[in-house]
Amino acid sequence: MANLNITNILEKMTGKDKDYRYMATSDLLSELNKEAFKADQDLEPKLTSTVLQQLEDASGDVSGLAVKCLAPLVKKVGEERVVEMTNKLCDKLLNGKDQHRDTASIALKTIIAEVTTTALAEKILISLAPQLINGVNTVKCVGKNAEIKCECLDILGDLLHRFGNLSKDHEYMLTALLSQLSSTQASVRKKSISCIASLAPSLSDDLLAKATSQVVLLLKNKSSKSEITRTNIQMIGSLSRSVGYRFGPHLAETVPLLISYCTNASENDEELREYSLQAGALESFMLRCPRDISPYCEGILNLALTYVSYDPNFTDCMDEDTDEEGQDEEDDDESANEYTDDEDASWKVRRASAKCLSAIIVSRPEMLSKMYLEACPKLIERFREREENVKMDIFNTFIELLRQTGNVTKGQSDIDESSPRWLLKQEVPKVVKSINKQLREKSIKTKVGAFSVLKELVVVLPDCLADHFGSLVPGIEKALNDKSSTSNLKIEALVFTRLVMASHSPSVFHPYIKALSGPILLAIGDRYYKVTAEALRASSVNFRPYIGPIYNAILGRLANQDQDQEVKECAISCMSLVVSTFGDSLQRELPACLPILVDRMGNEITRLTAVKAFSVIANSPLRIDLSCVLDHVVSELTAFLRKANRALRQATLGTLNSLVVTYGGQIGSSSYETIIAELSSLISDMDLHMTALALELCCTIMVDRKSIQNVGLAVRNKVLPQALVLIRSALLQGQALQALQKFFASLVQSANTSFDALLDSLISAAKPSQSGGLAKQALSSIAKCVAVLCLAAGDQKCASTIEMLKGILKDDSATNSAKQHMALLCLGEIGRRKDLSNHVQIENIVIESFQSPFEEIKSAASYALGNIAVGNLSKYLPFILDQIDNQQKKQYLLLHSLKEVIVRQSVDHTGQSELKDSYIEKILALLFNHTESEEEGVRNVVAECLGKIALIEPEKLIPALKERTSSPAANTRATVAIAIKYSIVERPEKIDDIMYSEISTFLMLIKDSDRHVRRAAVLALSTAAHNKPNLIKALLPELLPLLYDQTVVKQELIRTVDLGPFKHVVDDGLELRKAAFECVDTLLDSCLDQVNPSSFIVPFLLSGLGDHYDVKMPCHLILSKLADKCPSAVLAVLDSLVEPIEKTITHKPKGDAVKQEVDRNEDMIRSALRAIASLSRISGSDYSIRFKNLMNKISSTSTLAEKYSSVRSE
Repeated sequence: MANLNITNILEKMTGKDKDYRYMATSDLLSELNKEAFKADQDLEPKLTSTVLQQLEDASGDVSGLAVKCLAPLVKKVGEERVVEMTNKLCDKLLNGKDQHRDTASIALKTIIAEVTTTALAEKILISLAPQLINGVNTVKCVGKNAEIKCECLDILGDLLHRFGNLSKDHEYMLTALLSQLSSTQASVRKKSISCIASLAPSLSDDLLAKATSQVVLLLKNKSSKSEITRTNIQMIGSLSRSVGYRFGPHLAETVPLLISYCTNASENDEELREYSLQAGALESFMLRCPRDISPYCEGILNLALTYVSYDPNFTDCMDEDTDEEGQDEEDDDESANEYTDDEDASWKVRRASAKCLSAIIVSRPEMLSKMYLEACPKLIERFREREENVKMDIFNTFIELLRQTGNVTKGQSDIDESSPRWLLKQEVPKVVKSINKQLREKSIKTKVGAFSVLKELVVVLPDCLADHFGSLVPGIEKALNDKSSTSNLKIEALVFTRLVMASHSPSVFHPYIKALSGPILLAIGDRYYKVTAEALRASSVNFRPYIGPIYNAILGRLANQDQDQEVKECAISCMSLVVSTFGDSLQRELPACLPILVDRMGNEITRLTAVKAFSVIANSPLRIDLSCVLDHVVSELTAFLRKANRALRQATLGTLNSLVVTYGGQIGSSSYETIIAELSSLISDMDLHMTALALELCCTIMVDRKSIQNVGLAVRNKVLPQALVLIRSALLQGQALQALQKFFASLVQSANTSFDALLDSLISAAKPSQSGGLAKQALSSIAKCVAVLCLAAGDQKCASTIEMLKGILKDDSATNSAKQHMALLCLGEIGRRKDLSNHVQIENIVIESFQSPFEEIKSAASYALGNIAVGNLSKYLPFILDQIDNQQKKQYLLLHSLKEVIVRQSVDHTGQSELKDSYIEKILALLFNHTESEEEGVRNVVAECLGKIALIEPEKLIPALKERTSSPAANTRATVAIAIKYSIVERPEKIDDIMYSEISTFLMLIKDSDRHVRRAAVLALSTAAHNKPNLIKALLPELLPLLYDQTVVKQELIRTVDLGPFKHVVDDGLELRKAAFECVDTLLDSCLDQVNPSSFIVPFLLSGLGDHYDVKMPCHLILSKLADKCPSAVLAVLDSLVEPIEKTITHKPKGDAVKQEVDRNEDMIRSALRAIASLSRISGSDYSIRFKNLMNKISSTSTLAEKYSSVRSE
């Protein structure tokens, strides 16, 4: 029936009336777009021939609809029909009438775009490519024939871009296309370049070399016309953009040629210079071949710096040192009378140079300091560029320099005089002076660009404008007050003002509040909501003399319901700041303002902002009078604790805490009970952050209202049961654990709560359940809470508890192991907080547990003994040292006890002197005796002890450790390296100065012959990079190649173990490779300016991506980080990275794999997909054919597509 309907439509399509034909073609398009449509074999030829016939219809509307019909038609008819259609269309293109050529070309492009199957693509390629190449070769390049040639090249380009890798005739095509580069027609040359660029990714290395050498040969021919030379330069640039890093081997012959063309081009040939610098090649090389371009960076930088100010037709005689004050009018006249020349094309060279500089900045983080010394002054000087578009590129290049500085020096100090931040600081006065001139220009675009530079400057160097803000105020005023100012300019000026106010001391801008308040308050009334929102944000930093007008302006926006959400939120936030800062001056206004804020809490859109606003007001030192709204606010907030919105619940808990602290006495007892009931439902290990906030609020209520019995009772009945469930969780840690300890301490001090009952409930919580014993972390949490509870209850209760715990330890019954374990942990926690020397023989009772048959009890006893010693060093430390000397069998456990003492003392500065005076010599002798131990566990404990003692006595320890780096025993050398790792902590220590000059000796153990020593050195380097990057920065040029070498699979470390029925391969180098990659990951965060990513990605990261599971995971993280921080280096080698990643995401575990292996494989796939998501965000990643195919594969595989979507939404 459907086919009969189509037959009728086809008959109408050939009618004489053009309206009938149009309607029939429209009906056919509707039918073809239906999912159910299927043409039978008899109908297909008629259908295709009719549509092709309609393409030549005299009515443009009909032929346009016929072209649209081709897209669905390709998917509805057989492959042979599609090939037949393309052949007919190609014939029309080459031999048909002129008026039908355009339509045939569009039709062919439509069909090529719609082909999805490889089989059909191959058939079309085999059929169409020779005809198009023939058209390119045989048609003469004159008049209409040139148009045919261009159309052929255009379609061939589309065909090769999509399916070039399927073709077998690459050489034949390349030869034909290269010959067109010498065409007399510019359009043909341009299309040929595009076509060769589409073919290039599919070419073999040999053919790519052939193409490059042919173009280079043409370039070397100095007698060529300049337009042909320009074409060849463009060709070089297009090739490098298409093939990325694969062009690297050809740079040696192309770069010197391009530089010579740049420097030797005639004064009138600006385009040649432009093509060489940017459109052609040098910029492309910097971005796409960052590793191979390294030897030429210096020359390219000098070239770009020379030509960024290339302006042969204009001499700028302005005196840079003249003062700018009061020169607005002169500047306006000067900018109005600037030199202009429509034929002057030198601006193209300057723009190309700026973009080339930008490419160097983005792709070479290690050259950043050099860029500040050489390029930064030049860029600042060029802010006065007369051509506006070029000026924007200069601004953008400078912004890239600032951003890269922020990326590279994140978290670093700017004390070092060679660091980019320090160098930037020196340039700030020049930047401000030059930008001030730009802010007085008439051009809005220039002023927007100038504010963009200033914004980025404040972000990278937050306090840099303290001495210069006054000079910028007139520019801000003018931007906000000038009638010609656009919304965009006002927004930029307001954002900049807000950033300065947020990052500088109030004293910096107080002198200018009078000048700025008027324009900012005026902007609050602006019609465009984004200007209003930014003005409100900028008015958040207030000054008392102007509080009246500021308050009224904000109130006007706050009270108005009919406005954008962003404005509403900004008005609420600003009003909360005004009230919290100047509420004492606004007593009369508060009854009008506070109810509006309460009303905004009832609106779902502004609810969260209003909750945060009341937190700001409650935290005010002015104790603002909220009596008129307090009850309403508390009841609203209590209801919010039941909402699903997590951010709202978090903000509500914080606000309630602040309200209870400030206004606790004004909140009724029943309100507290309701709040406590709601809090109990929020305490769970499913969300530890929320749990911590809920427990902190509970503590605040108990401490503030401890005299009210109902509060203590409500907490005991509602919250305590949840807390006792939480304490058994293995996930409990950090802020939530601290809050839980504080909760038990507060609860024992509140009304109507028994210490004994609480202690019993905690001890009971430690009992093993039917499903098994508690996790180690849960037992540790319970012990900490018991210790805090005892100390809060007072000395008497504490003493009785210790005696009870001693009694448990004296009980020898075998069924008592869980209780003994708990008792030891509790004694350790109490002993660390309190001196237990009053309890006789406690150390001997604890050490008897070293004989236990249970490992966990031995470990707990070791922990307890060490922590008891912390409570009274003079009594218990000699006991531990004596035991280590005399008890050989207990040495490992006793060393752990000693480690507890040393680690705690290295943090506690009062304990350091106590430890240093008496015991260091004896401890060191003991520890150095154990550095050669065969037991890795013993060596690790010894290393940690040595590392922590080094923090206390660096002058003694560092030389002793250094001496042992040349020990013949590998175990000793490894222990020394690990000790150094433990001595490098985040906080500043006196060891830092000594370590700075000595650390290279320890880190050079990375060259050691023993793999364990090399791994220890890598771990030490990683810790240094994380905690104190300045210690190692100067050493990285020497260390990095050695570190990269540790990432390589070494065959000599792989051995086969014969296990009888089967053989097992053991890779002894795996842990070392994993540690090395993790170290590189850390270095990318802290020392990016020292790392050359290009030399690392290939071959080292590439090798890691195809390595073992344990190595792949850190490699995926590194790749994601590089994609974010050094996108150009990744983009240059993207094609080569696809294969190992694709193997990872398509890997399937064996059929008999256990659940653990399946789960690990799933984790690895998700990890790889995260890396792919980062790669997809790189601008230009879609140019890589292989990456594009990988993305298509992921989207067409349902399981991968689902995982990828899940990963992207994380």
